[in-house]
Amino acid sequence: MNQFGQNFRLTVWGESHGTQIGVSMDGVPAGIPLSEADFAEDLARRRSGAPGTTPRREPDLPQIVSGIYNGHTTGAPLTVEFANTNTRSQDYSNVVRHYRPSHADLVAHHKFGGFNDPRGGGHFSARLTLGLVAAGVVAKKLLPADVRFATRLTEIGGCTDPARFDEVLRAATADRDSVGGIVECRVQGVPLGLGEPFFDSAESMIAHLLFAVPAVKGVEFGSGFAGARLRGSENNDCFTDAAGATVTNHAGGINGGITNGNEIVVRAALKPTPSISREQITYNQDTDRVEPLEIRGRHDVCVALRGAVVVEAAVAIALANFIR
Repeated sequence: MNQFGQNFRLTVWGESHGTQIGVSMDGVPAGIPLSEADFAEDLARRRSGAPGTTPRREPDLPQIVSGIYNGHTTGAPLTVEFANTNTRSQDYSNVVRHYRPSHADLVAHHKFGGFNDPRGGGHFSARLTLGLVAAGVVAKKLLPADVRFATRLTEIGGCTDPARFDEVLRAATADRDSVGGIVECRVQGVPLGLGEPFFDSAESMIAHLLFAVPAVKGVEFGSGFAGARLRGSENNDCFTDAAGATVTNHAGGINGGITNGNEIVVRAALKPTPSISREQITYNQDTDRVEPLEIRGRHDVCVALRGAVVVEAAVAIALANFIR
């Protein structure tokens, strides 16, 4: 389904080349100040235009169509819409049944009997992350005022030196190729005690949202996979007071599925953009053959460049879902 949450519930809807995309949120308390201007900062972080991002430029102007009166939330479902104004659907005419590698085209065709919208990936497009970012803005308003997010891109194409990121992007562009990246999100001020054991653990809920982001293929908390190569004496976080402060933070701010009051540290690995302009050999259902394909359209060289704010939004939404 296209819904998430219990206390803070959201539904994302729309297609990449449809008339609109958006998000509807339920469980938003009444009386929270909110306007279209509140979305501007995070939407700007997601917007294209920088080197390595798609040439498709959308204004991404939010329109709040329900759940607001006199500048405050009403307690009714809150819906935010965005118009799609810069589409070139003809770019996708050659990939309706000539399936693009590592895309959802083939599985969508089979799951929905060919009735899915293939333009720009349709409902599977990263364009839908715009709704997640909008929901993230609202989610942050539901969290305690001292909760602070610090999110950054730590790696592109295997390079961890930010000074060389542009070099990596230029090389991939010249090769008509793409690169992936790793985004790290740190959250300070998270109250001790959010989350439940096992199925609704803080890690489970955050990872659930992160894996809903189309490009995310890996998630780790604290020391993550590196912790598997340490001994317990190296990886353990020793407590220093009754409030739960620790000397180290290999656990990433979560013990037993419950936030421990320390900084939450989570990283998401975003795959290389699968839409690349170099020729690839892939199955064509119309001819029942494996044939060359050149993907047209406008695509990011590295989706992780605009993915940091999406990762941050996903973490915020998951945390807000624990607030009662």
